Amino acid sequence: MASSHPLSLSSDDRAQVEQVEQLARRGPGSLEQLVAGLDTPSWAVRRAVVGALARMGTPAVAPLRDVLSHRRDSETRLAAAVEALVASSGDVEGALEPNAEDPNPAIVCDIAQVLGRRRSRRSVPLLARLTVHADDNVAVAAIEALGRIGGGAAVDALLGALGSGNFFRIFPAIDVLGRCGDPIVVPALLGLLPDPFYALEVTRALGRTGQEAAVPALVGLLRRGNDALVRAAAVALVDIHEAQVQRFGGARAVQAALRGDGDMALLGRRLAQALSSADTAEKVALSRLLGWVGGQDAAAGLLKLLDGPDPAVARAAAGALSDLGADADAQLLQALRDGDSARRRVLLPLVGRRSASVPEILLCLEDRDPSVRALAADTLSRIGAPGAVPALFERLVDEDPRVVQAAVGAIQSLGSADTEALALKAARSSDARLRRAALRIIAYFGYPRGLDVLLQAMRDPDERLRDAAIYGLPYIEDPRAVDALLTAATHESERTRAAAMRALGQTEKEARITSVLLGGLNDRDPWVRYYACQSLGKLNEEAAADAIVALADDDAGQVRVAVVDALAHMHTEGAMAALRRAASSADADVRRAALLGLGVARRPDALPVLLEAVSSEDAATRLVALSAVAEYESQETLPALLRAASDRDDSVRSAAVGFLATRAGVPATQALVSLLGDVMLRERVVSALALPMEGRLPGLLTALEVADEVTAPLLVAALARMRRADARAALVQCLTTASPAGRRAAAPAVAALGTVEAREALEHTSSHDEDPEVRRACLQALGR
Repeated sequence: MASSHPLSLSSDDRAQVEQVEQLARRGPGSLEQLVAGLDTPSWAVRRAVVGALARMGTPAVAPLRDVLSHRRDSETRLAAAVEALVASSGDVEGALEPNAEDPNPAIVCDIAQVLGRRRSRRSVPLLARLTVHADDNVAVAAIEALGRIGGGAAVDALLGALGSGNFFRIFPAIDVLGRCGDPIVVPALLGLLPDPFYALEVTRALGRTGQEAAVPALVGLLRRGNDALVRAAAVALVDIHEAQVQRFGGARAVQAALRGDGDMALLGRRLAQALSSADTAEKVALSRLLGWVGGQDAAAGLLKLLDGPDPAVARAAAGALSDLGADADAQLLQALRDGDSARRRVLLPLVGRRSASVPEILLCLEDRDPSVRALAADTLSRIGAPGAVPALFERLVDEDPRVVQAAVGAIQSLGSADTEALALKAARSSDARLRRAALRIIAYFGYPRGLDVLLQAMRDPDERLRDAAIYGLPYIEDPRAVDALLTAATHESERTRAAAMRALGQTEKEARITSVLLGGLNDRDPWVRYYACQSLGKLNEEAAADAIVALADDDAGQVRVAVVDALAHMHTEGAMAALRRAASSADADVRRAALLGLGVARRPDALPVLLEAVSSEDAATRLVALSAVAEYESQETLPALLRAASDRDDSVRSAAVGFLATRAGVPATQALVSLLGDVMLRERVVSALALPMEGRLPGLLTALEVADEVTAPLLVAALARMRRADARAALVQCLTTASPAGRRAAAPAVAALGTVEAREALEHTSSHDEDPEVRRACLQALGR
């Protein structure tokens, strides 16, 4: 018997959960029984009790407080009571704050935890007092609670704890201050950096602040610190760089500080030395820094990391080598010459667009590993090396199909003067593999001189050769090419007939072609019918609509799909009616194809069908319908896209955000802003808001007028990432028009602009803003 899911409820648990729900429905009269269930052994039942007490609100708060104060004999009961108080909709603060003077430190710790997890701003003064409590555990609990709440008053209290002289309190304060992200904490943390007792933790915290003001000191540690501090400083600098990119787009403050810090060669050696004792995260960070510093030592250190067992480190080292550019060329090419297959797989994507690397890449075309040979062909294509075309032709008989495919693609991409002659010669080879590849190349370029070769291949008994020839015939402007396709459409081979029907869809519309395709609709082979139907649609042969509709109930599923696809290209009433019927088909593939077709047509009368499909039980159908709905500019589509952004399926959510991102107008921006509360979507939404669509700036500025401390930094980040003159002007405008939280968030972004206008705006706001925290943020951004 299969085991049950680990999260499934037993019958006894289900019965108890139902009993809890019945008690909850009875209201406060059941409080005693519900509180008694806080220490029930079953986790599922206990969660139901916690939820019921939280929903009950204020009436349940006093009994839960009494559990913390008087019934501390069970850790399970205490943890459940804390959870219920944290989630409660009642006046928890009013009930708990008076008990913060309790002589039992454990009770006060629980109270601090609840207030912090509730992010209760009214409790900040109380928690600030608790940071100087006689008991270290209470002080630490208060420090952690203030860190959860954040804001200027909480930060001030935490800074006080930092100067307490008590290392039991200083360490958690360092950690919490680093996570708060407030620029004002940087000077205080830097004050502790010279103390070897705190230096390592302070270094990590400075990285977590994400503040540019910490960069010079951290770069200094790279030169002066021991190996542990160098590794920690590397991670911190990368953390700051990533935070700056998230906030302001292409930030390069860390790179500039590294390159402006004296002897770069010495710095590169210091970083390379620290690699030997680093863990994975530290090696990744050191690799990033080596890529920014450059030099021969950096290149040598990074090359050693490519062979390590950790793929994350190898990827980081490869990316850093790519950043080094010319600094790494000589060593990179030497490694390509001498390296094994594994090394070459990593290095080939790093080769830049330089002809000097071609000899080494050509060596890789002979590597024993087919993935390396294929990658070498791709690399020759990417760097644009037409002189390599003869060597690529030699790979057309490679034993591995991936290599042949890559070589064909590279030849087609490079298109050298030698290609035509080499292809025509290869097409007459006795090797069938070489002939097939050559025919694909001739077909791709449509060489007129290749027509005779293609016609000859049409008579070959090898079906694959005939397929390759048929594929190329539509691209050669010669009546004989069309004649050959029409003949092939009646070939005894079903595969050849199908290929011909497909190719006819790439030709020009004319009566004899239409006639042959209509005949193909009645072919005994379903794939012939499929391609005949598809080609009539591509040619937009509306006269064939009735004949195509007649295949709507074809036995073959692919034919039914082709019918819908073909009808989508036509604009007759009969075609549209057939599409609407297909949109409710029991065949999911037909249904989705019809929805796509209706979206392409953009007919107003099709929109209700599409909107209904957006609510389908099937996620794939919802996704297809959503993409069709997004084609409409109707007022009804925006609410549908917004609802889809909360879909239970991640692909649907992502698609909805993507469609909203490219939609012009203030309402679309407002819809995106409303999604910032969803933590799972937040980064995607910020990226979407950073797209400079029509109506985006007015929408963002309006949102910033009422933004809170959660949304304001996200809205500012979207403006900063646009990197446009009008967006920069909007950032400066935020210093006067945004909410207090918006003005505080805008200050560092305005400072990052580095313009005279930006500095003047910060100077003015630092002196005249009515909010002291805004003034402080501006002063901090000005470096004061």
